[in-house]
Amino acid sequence: MTKARIAVLISGAGTNMAALLYAAKAADCPYEIVLVASNNPDAPGLTIAAAEDIATWARTHKGMNRDAFDALVDAQLREAKADFVALAGYMRILSDDFVARWAGRMLNIHPSLLPLYKGLDTHQKAIDAGDRFGGCSVHIVTPGVDDGPVLAQTPVAILPGDTVETLSARVRIAEHQLYPPTLAAFVTRERSPEYLIGRVRELAMALPEADEVTSHGMPCFGIVKGKKFAYFTEDHHGDGKIAILVKISGADEQAALIEMDEDRYYRPAYFGDGWIGIRLDRGDTDWDAIGEWLRKSWLAVAPKKLAGLMGIADEF
Repeated sequence: MTKARIAVLISGAGTNMAALLYAAKAADCPYEIVLVASNNPDAPGLTIAAAEDIATWARTHKGMNRDAFDALVDAQLREAKADFVALAGYMRILSDDFVARWAGRMLNIHPSLLPLYKGLDTHQKAIDAGDRFGGCSVHIVTPGVDDGPVLAQTPVAILPGDTVETLSARVRIAEHQLYPPTLAAFVTRERSPEYLIGRVRELAMALPEADEVTSHGMPCFGIVKGKKFAYFTEDHHGDGKIAILVKISGADEQAALIEMDEDRYYRPAYFGDGWIGIRLDRGDTDWDAIGEWLRKSWLAVAPKKLAGLMGIADEF
């Protein structure tokens, strides 16, 4: 199993980073920590990471504008060849450009049951509101602060007489238990058949007059009462691949694609020269490119009138 490469950003003690790091020691963990970086050179978590032979990097953000500092961090992440970023007590609002560079590949853990109590002082807010539960959430990072889709949560009961200190101590235990498995599930979802068919379905069914049926034992997408433009294949005929099959111009294009990247493109059995298989189970799928492949395949089979309407729509 090729493990996903994780960079962790911290600002302080790094206890959530340590939870991720220790979980990564398990042989079946699907990720490894390749870098721990901080905006605080004195962050105690850096010492923990270094003692575990994890590469570290730190520089204070003071005296630098947000974009310039985030560009330095981004350069370190790319030098470490990180696949994903995990924020673990990173006390910096990220620039929109940095978030865009890591869109869909960056997670954060937040000490509240989002969407409640974004930002700081979450435990005090929960206590003051008389809530029965505080807790923690792992979410995908988007430009809005603590505003991305929530992947998992753990409620933690608020006890009579709880203070910020007592509640936060219990929530921290929940954080350490929640973050590693959530990160593990997230980095492996790009190889999950359920996730992959969901993404393909979303893109295919957005095309005009598209429908889905089952054909040759596979989910198949076509134009209503018309020709098929894509198939989703999972270990079809025991080939071990998860892929989509889309229409192409013919044997020359098929051969050129396979020569360009034989690990991604292949000739699908029983489909002939007019189709290409594109693997989705490599963990690095460019979904914009898949959307364009589906669009071109749709155009190859669409009636001229329908294709013409799509062309008009594209102009606007």
